[in-house]
Amino acid sequence: MAKKLTITSLCWASLVLVFTNCLFVAAVRAEVGFRVGAATADITPELGVSLDGPISKNGPVTGIHDRLHARAIVFDDGQTRIAIVICDACMIGPDVVAAAKIAVHQRTGLRVDRMLIAATHTHAAVRATHIGTGTLDNKYHRQLAQRIADAIVEAEQNLRPARVGFGSFDKAEFLRCRRFLCKQGSVQPNPFGQSGERIKSVSGKSATVIEPAGPVDPQFSILSIEHSDGRSLAVLGNFSVHYCGGYQRGIVSADYFGHFARAMEMELTAGEGRSAFVGVMSNGTSGNTGSIERGGQNYRPFEWMQVSARILAAQAVQTIRRIEHREDVTLGMQESELEIAIRRPDGDRLKWAEDILADQNTNRVHPHRWTRVYANETVQLSKYAATMKIKLQAIRIGPIVIAAAPCEVFAETGLAIKKASNHSHTFTIELANGYGGYLPPPEQHELGGYETWPARSSFLEVQAEPKIRDELLRLLQRVEGP
Repeated sequence: MAKKLTITSLCWASLVLVFTNCLFVAAVRAEVGFRVGAATADITPELGVSLDGPISKNGPVTGIHDRLHARAIVFDDGQTRIAIVICDACMIGPDVVAAAKIAVHQRTGLRVDRMLIAATHTHAAVRATHIGTGTLDNKYHRQLAQRIADAIVEAEQNLRPARVGFGSFDKAEFLRCRRFLCKQGSVQPNPFGQSGERIKSVSGKSATVIEPAGPVDPQFSILSIEHSDGRSLAVLGNFSVHYCGGYQRGIVSADYFGHFARAMEMELTAGEGRSAFVGVMSNGTSGNTGSIERGGQNYRPFEWMQVSARILAAQAVQTIRRIEHREDVTLGMQESELEIAIRRPDGDRLKWAEDILADQNTNRVHPHRWTRVYANETVQLSKYAATMKIKLQAIRIGPIVIAAAPCEVFAETGLAIKKASNHSHTFTIELANGYGGYLPPPEQHELGGYETWPARSSFLEVQAEPKIRDELLRLLQRVEGP
């Protein structure tokens, strides 16, 4: 009997010790409060790495105009830790993203479902989706995952007491919808030889343009983070414009995304004895917008991206100075996977593609200058699985919420999410946690145009957009907090 009492006493003592430790840890976390850390890692590819895309063939890297970076911000409220990383890349495949998250988890313990990793969509950087499959390309994919992980790990090490605020301004003159509704019968046949489309877009022609086929989102959103003494720590910008452009073939550039970050870093400082201030620029819902509008002016290669970035940075700094920052911030994050069907070609479409590619007559006139390109895309798409799992996320940072999707999201989707959100400040980061191609709403699929043509750049089912939008709104509702 005495032995049983001794064992029981030991069990109770162990439970009391565990309970006491839990209370101690909770008390320490509560005392630490809200913290943020930021860091960057160089992800510039070496010469020879492929810059090719699903449609465009840009060849290998032949030079570097400005270096590329992964820019990480880690948030911690004492209970939840979240990482957001924006990379100077055109797109990043889910395998590269997964490798980076696993590496971070192994090194720090940060949960893989507490990280958002997105590409900016600069077209002067690598499409890290295995379009380039040479030795240098595969090596770069591995290096990219490792460097993304390095940025997160360093950002965690830089965690300091902080406070956050949100601001925005409109910059409608910098963007426009690149899809134009045209008179019935005026649009040239698509690459598959089909007539009747109503959209003039990328590589499309029409004699009669009526109006833009969709809206744009002119809001430039700013998540501002500062140290507890008011010195700047990091800024996450978000704007729904496709990119800036104005490149030279084979030359790497972070586009205006990277130049905005550097312009912010020249304007704001964290102060001596601290890790450097980090500027970050993310892409919003730009699937149907064009490049940054030039106002009719001509610029040298790579010039307008720098000028426009400085204009946006100057307005961002003015906005930040009016933002009220707060430190009583809690975090929340929800993640889910949605299985979506793939628009694989049927037998007739695949036979058409094979016949086109087998034809060696270089003088053959096709219905569209990209017919052979889309014949190859049809063959590539036939190798896809019947469905794909799409990773979706919702992140809350105090009163600010972020929806994240792996697609090139149209502006109307982003605007609908903002309107339906029950949070005071909402924006979307696209091209997050993989690549899901363009995401036209069903009514845009009916109109046709480049963004709807089945290829490795646009492959999800016609009903994908409402399914993804509804799931993102569900996740936003589940993120608790103010």
